[in-house]
Amino acid sequence: MSARGPTSIDQHVGARLRLRRSLLEMSQAELGEKLGVTFQQVQKYERGTNRIGASRLFNVAKVTEVPVSYFFEGLEEDGSSELKGGDSDTLYDFIASPDGLALASAFAGIKDQTVRRRVIDLLRSLAD
Repeated sequence: MSARGPTSIDQHVGARLRLRRSLLEMSQAELGEKLGVTFQQVQKYERGTNRIGASRLFNVAKVTEVPVSYFFEGLEEDGSSELKGGDSDTLYDFIASPDGLALASAFAGIKDQTVRRRVIDLLRSLAD
C-alpha cells in the first residue's frame, strides 16, 4: 500500500460503518442512495479500500444517527484497532453477521443479570 493509500485507520472506520449499517438493518444500496454514492462505493468504504473523506464521514454519521466519534471508537493512539488481529477478527465478523446482531440485540434486551448469566450458561452447554 502506498503512503497515499488506505490505512488501518480507514479499515477500522470502514468496519465500524459496516457494523452500524448492519445494526440499522440498512442495505449497502440504501446507504449509498442516502449518501449519493453507489453500493459499490459503500462496499469499498466498508472494506477500507477507499478512504472516507471528512465531509462524507460527517454525512455518514448523520445518516446512521451516530456522532462522528463513533467511527473511531476502539482505535488506539498508535492507529491500531481493537477490531483487527487474531480472535478479534472472528469476533467482529460474528457480531456483524445477521445471527450475531440478532443474538446481541436479544441479549441486550435481558435486564435481569441472573437471567443473562443463565443464558450464557445455556449457550456454553449447547456449544459443548
